[in-house]
Amino acid sequence: MKKYNFDAIINREGTNALKLDVLKQRYGRSDLIPMWVADMDFASPPCVKKAITARAEHGIFGYTCASEEYYQSIIKWVGRHHGWNIEQEWISFVPGIVKGIAFVIDCFTTEEDKVIIQPPVYHPFRIIPKLHHREVVYNELIFDGGNYRMDFESLKQQAKTAKVLILCNPHNPGGRVWTKEELVELAEICYDNKVLVISDEIHSDLALNGHKHVPFASVSEKAAENSITFMAPSKTFNIAGIVSSFSVVSNADLRDKFYNYLKASELEEGHIFAYLAAQAVYQDGDEWLLELKDYLWENICFTDQYLKKNFPQVKAAIPQASFLVWLDCRELGMSQKDLVSFFVNEAKLALNDGAVFGPGGNGFMRLNVGTPRSIVEKSLQQLVEAYIQHQ
Repeated sequence: MKKYNFDAIINREGTNALKLDVLKQRYGRSDLIPMWVADMDFASPPCVKKAITARAEHGIFGYTCASEEYYQSIIKWVGRHHGWNIEQEWISFVPGIVKGIAFVIDCFTTEEDKVIIQPPVYHPFRIIPKLHHREVVYNELIFDGGNYRMDFESLKQQAKTAKVLILCNPHNPGGRVWTKEELVELAEICYDNKVLVISDEIHSDLALNGHKHVPFASVSEKAAENSITFMAPSKTFNIAGIVSSFSVVSNADLRDKFYNYLKASELEEGHIFAYLAAQAVYQDGDEWLLELKDYLWENICFTDQYLKKNFPQVKAAIPQASFLVWLDCRELGMSQKDLVSFFVNEAKLALNDGAVFGPGGNGFMRLNVGTPRSIVEKSLQQLVEAYIQHQ
């Protein structure tokens, strides 16, 4: 018997939800089913509301520090779920992982330095370095028709002149859970070439169907000594609006430099509810997460089976982690502009344009299935009906 009802449809109108309120601005129309930005349409675990409500009822919201219980909740969660034994001094609050990536780039590189990314990949990995006037180098992933693998031969050459590599672990939008062997090889190349690895592990708790997330810094001494890891409960427990990200840095020299950089602008200081929400889910969120992952996997399987039966020209790359499904639409033979227009103006769906994820993204669209199954089904029905009318 399931304890949590992920089939419930919750009206998010009137909550300033980005997913809804920028549809007109970004897609040119507001009559779309929003299946794009990576938050979910499920209520967060009850422990979050309980913790925040209890604190709000106190009535005083003064300066707040991170408690011992907050740090211990992170340490125990990461150890229990990912087998990585971290220490309290390694941890710092950061006001968002994308911001954290920008801080690392600003702290450890200059405008003459190159930053490696592995597209198609989460688009801020490209945007943030470019806005900081760093050259972005593309170590493009290799797609085998179902999933991605790294191009280590190209990386060996690219690493010779770069300063930083941004790793998406697990990968977004492809959903790959990188193996220990892959991460060890990446660590060897980057360490030997003095390329600092930023590992974005925001989807780490959402490994599905028996797959196991491996923290990059845990795979070898070279990985531990040459990386800065970012984690957060935001994707996992649908609390992105609370902003409760944190960094983990085991190398003392890297840690001192980076954490002093953060302290210089008080960027390491979290707010009351960031600490409370993270502590609540890491202490009491296990049961909710187990049921969520079962539901997400069922949504992914439903999507895959529906497309195979009703729209085989569009193929789902089955994610090993997260609630994002990478749709291979290349058989439709449309230009990327026409493909996006088809989804938006004919199917009335708001997905992420695959092209924004960089090289290798053309012909793809990213679908968010972190929503009640009835909405997933309605979206797929609209997609199929639109294609019938389109032909």
